[in-house]
Amino acid sequence: MKDHSVPPLLVACLCAQWCNVCEEYRSRFQQVQAAVMLDHPQADFLWIDIEDEADLLHPLDVEDFPTLLIALGDQPHFLGPLTPQAQTLERMIRTSVQETGHTGLKDPALQALVKRIRHQLLA
Repeated sequence: MKDHSVPPLLVACLCAQWCNVCEEYRSRFQQVQAAVMLDHPQADFLWIDIEDEADLLHPLDVEDFPTLLIALGDQPHFLGPLTPQAQTLERMIRTSVQETGHTGLKDPALQALVKRIRHQLLA
């Protein structure tokens, strides 16, 4: 049963084509996507190459891989590097969705980034 009280979930892995860790992580990211979408079929999972989408991501500077962005609606809830384990990612996503009282990250630049991603990559 779909919970309409939960805003649309966005999970974006910010990676680089040349990064071996990212390439190894991709199948785990897809595994978590399949598991999470059973409960949240409207979730958006994106694999964003930081070099191909440098203009979109500016001024964000990604230095560690994998870096994950998790947002509910236009509100970012997490941005940062994550150990490349599927269980860690799935736990982070589910915690973000369950923390209904959490208002998210208040950084205006990060909030603007989420809106740009939704508008330019998901429209």
